[in-house]
Amino acid sequence: MENSGPTIDIESPCQACGACCSYSQNWPRFTTEDDAELDLIPENFVNERLSGMRCDGDRCSALSGKVGVATSCTIYAVRPEVCRTCMPGDAECAMARRRHGLASVVVPALSRDP
Repeated sequence: MENSGPTIDIESPCQACGACCSYSQNWPRFTTEDDAELDLIPENFVNERLSGMRCDGDRCSALSGKVGVATSCTIYAVRPEVCRTCMPGDAECAMARRRHGLASVVVPALSRDP
């Protein structure tokens, strides 16, 4: 896959990004969580339909900080599965970063011993 824009090479880009958490009010949805997992998420962060995270515009209400500068998830330990599966440099990450005018992420390959 060819990259169409500038890239950054960073080991832990998520705490300086937050773009995926500010992409769409429909994205931080619940999919595979069971009731016990959902009960761990504070209810003030859950939308009225109980189908995903509450958002302020397109930004997840659990996101703290400034997108592209420094961010953190205030419920990181109990975040939904959709948040756990978004990985630095994957297609969802690249799409969200483009929307915010941020460079693509290149994650260093893990070294392997032969």
